[in-house]
Amino acid sequence: MSKKNSPAAGKRGFPLPLGATVLPDGVNFAIFSRHADAVELIVETFSEEGETERYSFELSPDYHRTGDVWHILLPLYWKRIRYGYRLRGTSDPQQTGTYFDADSVLIDPYCRMLTPRAWGSQAFYGSSPCCRIPQHSFDWQGDTPLKTPLSDTIIYELHVRGFTRSASSAVDHPGSYRGIIEKIPYLKALGITAVELMPVAEFDENDNPFTCPDTGKKLKNFWGYNSINFFSLKSGYAADVENHISEFKEMVLALHQAGIEVILDIVYNHSGEGGYAGTTSSFRGIDNPIYYLLDPESREYMNFSGCGNTMNCNHPVVRELIRSALRYWVIEMHVDGFRFDLASILGRDTQGQVLPDPPMLELIAEDPILRNTKIIAEAWDAAGLYQVGSFSTNTRWSEWNGRYRDDVRSFFAGSKDSVKNLATRIAGSSDLYQPSSRGPCNSINMITSHDGFTLYDLVSYEEKDNWQNGEENRDGEDHNISWNSGVEGRPAPEDIEMLRLRRMKSMALVLLLSQGVPMITAGDEFGRTQNGNNNAWCQDNETGWIDWSLAETNSGLLRFFRRCIDLRKSYQVFRRDNFFAENLEAENAEILWQAEQPGQTDWTATCHHLAFQLNGTDSAEPHFFIIINGNRNAAVDVTLPLSPSQQPSQKWHRIVDTSEQSPNDFVSMESALQYRAGDTIHVAQMAAMVLRTD
Repeated sequence: MSKKNSPAAGKRGFPLPLGATVLPDGVNFAIFSRHADAVELIVETFSEEGETERYSFELSPDYHRTGDVWHILLPLYWKRIRYGYRLRGTSDPQQTGTYFDADSVLIDPYCRMLTPRAWGSQAFYGSSPCCRIPQHSFDWQGDTPLKTPLSDTIIYELHVRGFTRSASSAVDHPGSYRGIIEKIPYLKALGITAVELMPVAEFDENDNPFTCPDTGKKLKNFWGYNSINFFSLKSGYAADVENHISEFKEMVLALHQAGIEVILDIVYNHSGEGGYAGTTSSFRGIDNPIYYLLDPESREYMNFSGCGNTMNCNHPVVRELIRSALRYWVIEMHVDGFRFDLASILGRDTQGQVLPDPPMLELIAEDPILRNTKIIAEAWDAAGLYQVGSFSTNTRWSEWNGRYRDDVRSFFAGSKDSVKNLATRIAGSSDLYQPSSRGPCNSINMITSHDGFTLYDLVSYEEKDNWQNGEENRDGEDHNISWNSGVEGRPAPEDIEMLRLRRMKSMALVLLLSQGVPMITAGDEFGRTQNGNNNAWCQDNETGWIDWSLAETNSGLLRFFRRCIDLRKSYQVFRRDNFFAENLEAENAEILWQAEQPGQTDWTATCHHLAFQLNGTDSAEPHFFIIINGNRNAAVDVTLPLSPSQQPSQKWHRIVDTSEQSPNDFVSMESALQYRAGDTIHVAQMAAMVLRTD
């Protein structure tokens, strides 16, 4: 049933705050639109029995408008309403960029909740009112931010659904926030300190136009990098869809109680509306030239995101929307940080040009509410802008270090001229961060992420296999810097699989003992595979889900990861806040690089091995000697040095050798083989060793 101007026609209301605000005498609705000529608020009331009534309220530009904000106060019971907007105005995409459609029922950009729906069910964005007002009466039990220092942080990137959706996860609530709660004992035993959740803002998983070539079945938008609204939590990831916000909070609280922070992967560079052919569900129909970057001449969308549109992030209206959303996730949902997808777009001006000092970046870094959160940039975009090391001079901003990833991969693929770059990355990437007075912890080190090969696939495939994505293998990165260890894919002979395991352990060791903040991709710790698919964004199936049976099959690899994490946590020498001092005398040096012989280095293009001595940060810490051999075919013999505190009779203890089988690949001091300074040690191809003093 549809009615006009009831109940009681409402009051003028207030222009701020934007969104729907519960007040003592009703709900205040406020929405920004500069170019609309008319705004209609659509409200549906509903009862527990399912009876609904629809009301529409025409907002007068003379009475219900303050500046560019339209507003009205209605005497409504907030728990039993759905709402949306229709906006009318001159629609002229070619000239002014405006795009009004009086038939579209639009989502309020400041809406905190969309009508809950199960994963895979039909979404009605753009066609019916779906904005809701959430209830936030949750007992946080005194929860406060953990504030884990970056130097102590170990990030674990996971997909909420894919993490436990497989039956092999053996959880009671697969594919949900609650499923993550069930896996907290595993996460705690692994030793990570933060989970980085792939997007949890609402998106339409059914917006994928591609089909599986084998079955003809329509594929899902599994990853969710297509936000419909920046505030609303993805209800389809909840075991209890109707109470998804409480379930998310329960997850955050449980993780915090286990000492694990929650970082959100957020997408502010574009929206799920896509190009003009996409569904108009919110921003486009509210004020297209304000919310999006449009070409000054053609008025077509600038596409720095590769997804059809680009948010106009440095327009003051959009800046405030993004800041408000970030504050909401921190204040209401207690999250600890954010990873900004394609963050270089945040630095483009309203014409798409790169700004020298983007106000959006400063606003995020200096906001008082966000002051204790971790802020991490993916410092590039889809248009070729690459800002790793130069994204921001503000020390608050950390970056996904794509050069770390590429240089470590290059070394362990046996590439020429890779040793010097590897040393720079292990030492914290001073070439990237020291010029701007930042430190090693501004570098988020990773070898893999959701985007690209898994760790196992990195050592097993040289060519991507994305045919199941329905795009004839055109999608996904072609430049993977991978080596298949001698045989492409699976199955492979036992000796090849042994080499792959050795390489995975060697790369894990390097990652977890490098200066900076390590990030592990979920499942890499037990050799998860996507069978060569390096862009599983649409694989809501066994390809995209984690196979937990591998935790048993590859228990030795999992043990190795855990031991490496323990080693990192145990000694400050692996977790420095500042770069190594230069030009110190050998006896005082914090790090000493070596080739085969002490005092000798080899940075030539043909060298494939690297050794270095790390001297403890104080007298209570031991010294470490680490050897890495990236040669595909040959072992290397390395002579052990004398550490600053050692007497000739003192010994080095070999605690790690990735060429050994578990559990002999990582042993206790009591079980370690002992060597003296001047002894020669044999390091197998693609192997790594760690030795330490008493």
